[in-house]
Amino acid sequence: MDQINIDVVGFGALNLDIIYHVNEIAKHDGESYIKSKNISCGGSASNTIIGLSNFGIKTSYIGKIANDDEGEILEMSLMKNGVYLNNLIYADEGSSGKVMDFVDKQGNRALYVDSGVNDEIDISQINIQEIINSNIIHYTSFVGNSMYAQIDLIDYLSKDTVLSFDPGMIYVKKGFSTIEKILDRTNILLINEMELKILVKPISNNKLDSFKDMAKYLHDKGIENVIVKRGEKGVYGINNDFEVELPANKIKAIDTTAAGDSFNAGLLYSYLNSYSLEKSLKIANWVASTSVTSIGTYGLPNLSQLKEFENSIY
Repeated sequence: MDQINIDVVGFGALNLDIIYHVNEIAKHDGESYIKSKNISCGGSASNTIIGLSNFGIKTSYIGKIANDDEGEILEMSLMKNGVYLNNLIYADEGSSGKVMDFVDKQGNRALYVDSGVNDEIDISQINIQEIINSNIIHYTSFVGNSMYAQIDLIDYLSKDTVLSFDPGMIYVKKGFSTIEKILDRTNILLINEMELKILVKPISNNKLDSFKDMAKYLHDKGIENVIVKRGEKGVYGINNDFEVELPANKIKAIDTTAAGDSFNAGLLYSYLNSYSLEKSLKIANWVASTSVTSIGTYGLPNLSQLKEFENSIY
C-alpha cells in the first residue's frame, strides 16, 4: 500500500462527546434537568482535525479506541468525515474515552471526562514512519500518561514538520517544566488568555501582567507563532513579522462546544495556505463564531462557505 501524504496529523484524546442541554449548570448541592441530548465525536484535536478534513485538508489521527460501541462510533465518525484511520490505535481491552458535556441556554459548559484507553498510548504503538513527514502535527492534551508519548515522538519528527500545540487547562496546570520539551519544539502555540497566565506567570516571577507581554515572552523564548484566544474579547497573535489584535465577531452563541477547536482548524487551514497573520486570524475568528451557532460541532462551515468568506476579505 502506498504511503499517504498527510497534511495534518492530530494527536490527543479521542472521546465520544455526550452533550446534555440543561436548564442551568447545577452548583454544589444543586439540581438541574436535561432538556435534550446529542452524541458526537469529540476530543480537542479530533474536533480540529475533522474541521480541517471538511476544509479539504488531508488529515490523520493518532488516538486510541477500545472494542466497544463508543469506539465504533468514534471510528465511523472519523471515517465519515474523511480522516484517514492509518494512525488509529485499537485496544484489546478497556473502554473508549467519553466526555459528558452539560450546556446551558447561554452556551456555558461543565465537562466530566472518562478517559478510558486514551491514557494508554505508548510511543511503541505509534507508526512513526506514517507521520514523521506530515506538514503539521497538532497536539492537544491527555488526562494521563499518554502525554509522554507526545514528548517521546518529538525526537522522531522531521525538522520540517510544524508542531501546533493547544495545551488546554490540563497541561498548563502541570507547569511549564512538565511540558517544556513540547513548548521548545512548538511552532504554533494556540492558547487562551487564562491558560497563558497560568503557564507564564510562575516562570516570569510574576513580573508580567499583560497577556500581550506574556505572549511576547513566549515568542522571545523561541515559539514562532503565539496565538491567544480571548473568547468574546477577540484574539491576539504575534509572529516574527507581525503583531495583530482583532475583536470577536458579534454573534448569538447557541453552544460554545469546540469553538476553540474550530478556531484552531481555521488557523491551521490558513497557515497551510501561507496567509498573513491578520488574514489567518480573521478566518479562524469567523470559523469559530460560525461554529457556535449550532449544537455541538454541527455549526462548522463547509469548504464552499469558507471559500466564500475568504473571498470577502483581503
